[in-house]
Amino acid sequence: MAECVLEQLKSQPSWLLFLLSLGVFSILKFFLSILKWVYVHFLRPAKNLKKYGSWALITGPTDGIGKAFAFQLARKGLNLVLVGRNPDKLKEEVIQRLDIGVLINNVGVSYPYARFLHEVDDKLLNDLIKVNVEGTTKVTQAVLPGMVERKRGAIVNIRSASATIIPSDPLYSVYATTKAYIDQFSRCLYVEYKKSGIDVQCQVPLYVATKMASIKQSSFFVPSTDGYTRAALRWIGYEPRCTPYWPHAVLWAFAYSLPESIVDSWRLNFCLGIRKRGQLKDSRKKD
Repeated sequence: MAECVLEQLKSQPSWLLFLLSLGVFSILKFFLSILKWVYVHFLRPAKNLKKYGSWALITGPTDGIGKAFAFQLARKGLNLVLVGRNPDKLKEEVIQRLDIGVLINNVGVSYPYARFLHEVDDKLLNDLIKVNVEGTTKVTQAVLPGMVERKRGAIVNIRSASATIIPSDPLYSVYATTKAYIDQFSRCLYVEYKKSGIDVQCQVPLYVATKMASIKQSSFFVPSTDGYTRAALRWIGYEPRCTPYWPHAVLWAFAYSLPESIVDSWRLNFCLGIRKRGQLKDSRKKD
């Protein structure tokens, strides 16, 4: 049987054999990517975070994802340093004395509701840049000397899918842009410090049930903060950019398969609806 197949293949033109080889290679590559996806999401063991150090620093820990990270890391036996929206209160001399091995840059602010750029006031604009860009940068800069000296550490930056998964985020332009900064910032630090024993990672969740997202009820595709952070901790120390919650990864693949014009149109209409509801709520408050 095998000899018969080989004889038939030999009789085929070389261009056809080349195309068959490409087809077989593509199929194998596809199945290997599926196997890898299953492994990293369900089978790969989490790293022991204590190997990075005995302390974890979390920004934006009072609510939402940051608060859930604090509880999850405390359960794993790490001591915590909690930093709010103002990085200027961080005492660098104190930080240097602590064995901070894990940094979770979760702090962030967004719009009260969707709006056009000309409707964004100066205070909101400054807050977006100060908290999302300056705050994350300063806190990271403060903990890096100790990590470099100890030759170990893990930095996790939480960013929005609005700057990666969807091609645009209309009516949230400044917010999405500050989160795009986080992505490039993370990638640069990953390359800069990977030989220093420091694992830098950018995590890209989609919607999580938080006050910032204005979502109260969790669901299969919208996890609770505990559900997200349990998945997130398993990814620390691995890929430089990831989407830890596997249903989010499925949605990401689906969004990538659609033409950008369709996603842009859907997102614009979705955000216009948010803007309309926000304006209606504001008008009721004035009345």
